[in-house]
Formats: sequence, C-alpha cells, structure tokens
Amino acid sequence: MFEQYWLELIVTGGLIIAALAFYAGMLLKQLNTQKKQQAQAQLIQQQHLAEHDKKILDSVVIIVRALKEEQCDLSEGCWRISVLLESLKTSSELASEFPSVFELYNAIKHMPILEERKKLEKRARMKLDLERMKAETRLQSDIHQDIERLHQYANERISTLSIRVSASNT
Repeated sequence: MFEQYWLELIVTGGLIIAALAFYAGMLLKQLNTQKKQQAQAQLIQQQHLAEHDKKILDSVVIIVRALKEEQCDLSEGCWRISVLLESLKTSSELASEFPSVFELYNAIKHMPILEERKKLEKRARMKLDLERMKAETRLQSDIHQDIERLHQYANERISTLSIRVSASNT
C-alpha cells in the first residue's frame, strides 16, 4: 500500500512535470514567433524610414544643385535645406555638420514670407531685406563650403539608403 502511494505520487508528479514542460515549450514557441514578428515589423519600419529619408535627400540634392548653379537665392535654399534636413528620420545633428546653412536659416526664419510679407509696409520689407542680405553676405563663403560637403553627404546617404531599401526588399 505504501509502495503504491509512492508510485501514484511519482506518476502524478511526472504527469505534472510533463504538462508544465509542454506548456513551457508552447510559451517558448509563442515567444519565438513574437520575436520574429517584432523583428519583421522593425525591419519594415526601418525600410519606411530609409525610403522617407531617401526622398528628402533627393530633394536636398536638387536644391544644392540649384544653389551651385545660382538658380536659387542663398536664403531660400538654406531655408528649404534646413527644413528638409530637420525632417530626416535616420540622421541627426546635421546642424553641427553644416553650421552656416543652419545659421542663415536661423537668422531669417522669423521673417514673414508670401502673403504675410506682402502685408508688410515697404519700409519694413526693406529692413528685413537688408537684414537678410547682411546675413547672406557674412555667411556666403561658409555656406558654399557647407553646400559642397552637403552635396557629398547627401549623395553618400542616398547610396547607403538605396542599398538598405533594396536589401530589405529581397
């Protein structure tokens, strides 16, 4: 009787251990599946960010070319470039890499544009124009150096992002 009690206890314990092992195996399999799903979601998110940044940098290259060919004012180009660079998702600290571009942007970003500018009196517009031209003149050579480096940076990042996007599509 005593032996039968131990035998039942051992069998019951074995069944409990087997059930817990089976349950642990199911949980590990579920965890593995979740990790794969998270990795896939993260890869898709990185791909979307890379695609976004590639489009932004393509626009930056176009503006840089326009600045180099003097088809665009320094102020307008720096304004547009600064706004675009600030919207990048996979790059940061670009203000320190291209300080003159951002310095001109910061010097003029408070100035009204389009309809708001038209509402100003002529004297106020002229005062703002003088302020803008002074900043452009002061920063012009440094901006051209930044533009050269920015052109190279943007082309290199586009290549890197294009490789990342095409690799994740395969």
